[in-house]
Amino acid sequence: MSNDLAVVILTYNEEMHIERAIKSVQSIASEIFVIDSGSKDKTVELAEKNKALVLVHPFVNQAKQFNWALDNAPITANWIMRLDADEIIESDLQQEIQQKLPHLSENIVGINLKRKHIFMDRWVRFGGRYPLRLMRIWRTGHGRVEDRWMDEHVVISNGETITFNGGFLDCNLNDLTFFTDKHNKYATREAIDVLNQKYALFTQEDSLNTETASFQASLKRNIKEKIYNKLPFTISALLYFLWRYIFQLGFLDGRSGLVYHFLQGYWYRFLVGAKIMELERAIVGMTDKKQILVKISELTGHKLSVD
Repeated sequence: MSNDLAVVILTYNEEMHIERAIKSVQSIASEIFVIDSGSKDKTVELAEKNKALVLVHPFVNQAKQFNWALDNAPITANWIMRLDADEIIESDLQQEIQQKLPHLSENIVGINLKRKHIFMDRWVRFGGRYPLRLMRIWRTGHGRVEDRWMDEHVVISNGETITFNGGFLDCNLNDLTFFTDKHNKYATREAIDVLNQKYALFTQEDSLNTETASFQASLKRNIKEKIYNKLPFTISALLYFLWRYIFQLGFLDGRSGLVYHFLQGYWYRFLVGAKIMELERAIVGMTDKKQILVKISELTGHKLSVD
């Protein structure tokens, strides 16, 4: 095949999306791997029906699951793509990958893609949400996912990166109840990362920089960890929402955009801060890291341990 690309998709109860995702990459992928964590619906059946190889592995977090796939899936392709089950590779990006990927020089080891977010059937164009440049394609052996509980990025090594201009969609078909439940779970995971950053409870990878990922991703991480996380969440969440909605023109996304920017840009950020406050109150006075991690594990449902 002219395209030598392995696509890896993580799933859990994704029957609504998985067939759509697979079909969007069938013309560009030489192999498709679905890493399922015990779906109770038709995810596995649909994936196998569409010629994907399904591997089953217990889920801990996104980073560990994807890195397990890199280590255990029988990948033979020279390039790997990370694709979420609710994402779609658009036709212009399909064509760009077909035309450019086989001819890239050896020094290029990573490719950033521009993601479009679809919310309530509308493209969220403003509020700093487009383009989101994410490292999603890399040469086999040159990329790993950061070992973090939340906001994990693919980081590359020993080479240079470029950006393809074709688009791909983040288009989840579930309702607002699913959206808020998902972000509630995200908030717990992000609170764990913030507490770890503050108290050094366990080893956390911090390899994201302008040489290993996109400038945009590196800049956002630095601002979040060096400025945003040091402010009281009652102030930082509001300032972030105002920045997105007013100064980054989020108001131009209309009513559905207001719902999105408020929930994702204010409610979610406030919830992360509130969970950090709750967890810190539960561990006040504790000095032993193992004791702290046991308590946080008990409260969050995530098994944490000192490395």
